[in-house]
Amino acid sequence: MEQIPYKGQTLTRWRVGNSTFLALPEKGARLLNWNLTLPDGSVRDVIYWPEDADFGDIAKVRGGNPILFPFNGRCFDQGEIFFWRAADGVRRPMPIHGLARQGTFHVSHLDARGFVAHFVPGAEAQTCFPFKYEFVVTYRFEPFGLSCEFAVTNHGTEPLPWSAGHHFYFTVPWQEGSSRSDYMIRIPAGKRLKQDATGHLVAGPTLQLEEKLSHPDLIDTFHTELRGNEVVFGEKGQRGDVIVRLGVDKVPPPEATYVTWSGAPDAPYYCVEPWMGPANAPGHKVGLHLVPPGETGKFVVSVQVK
Repeated sequence: MEQIPYKGQTLTRWRVGNSTFLALPEKGARLLNWNLTLPDGSVRDVIYWPEDADFGDIAKVRGGNPILFPFNGRCFDQGEIFFWRAADGVRRPMPIHGLARQGTFHVSHLDARGFVAHFVPGAEAQTCFPFKYEFVVTYRFEPFGLSCEFAVTNHGTEPLPWSAGHHFYFTVPWQEGSSRSDYMIRIPAGKRLKQDATGHLVAGPTLQLEEKLSHPDLIDTFHTELRGNEVVFGEKGQRGDVIVRLGVDKVPPPEATYVTWSGAPDAPYYCVEPWMGPANAPGHKVGLHLVPPGETGKFVVSVQVK
């Protein structure tokens, strides 16, 4: 583990076996990059980070792993975007993907295998999500993978709502000379949904268990009713598949969701995102979790290259 200066920031770098991880825990608890040194000495980027990233507006950087809390995606209240309504009946603003990815974190623990960071709610967070809570992100790094745990403790007197997730930007393609059409993804979903222009969930596309990453119907699709917690993708016939695991149970809760997305067909990344539930959980209640007063809710994901 070492501290390195980069574009006016102080980043932390971990070398664990064949893997190198780069993070900026104080800003959004953001993992920036993960690369893997292969047996022939070449380096493969697993998590993508753009060289021209604007650290002054990190929420808009398409790279790394943005932390989505307290809610994923776009929230709506009575059809109007960027609002939500709590149990007290009050309408409040809510940015896309919530508050953590652009928020400040305090690092409480840093060692050779990862870090623990506590969300420090600012003025925006106090306005949008005025609960008494502690939100903690814990990363653990391995030679060929990582795990990340979210823990939110409710210090208030009313149930705390949340539906959090991850927005992993995976480097694709990772093999020179290949394209997305050479890569397959396996998603064990029983149902697929979309979000309409007013935030409601509607029927999604009909997809096979395995599809090419180039399939346009994968974009912005919610894959739910999962029959297993693993999504696997990689270049057909080649080693080095990426395995994303949602939760620790072999079969997640029925509302647990994977999202597949990319900004453009030729973007150098592809997002496979494990979420607690579909976007706009406060509106339709699917995947909305309530943490009772005095208790802690947790959400764990892991990623492995095999």
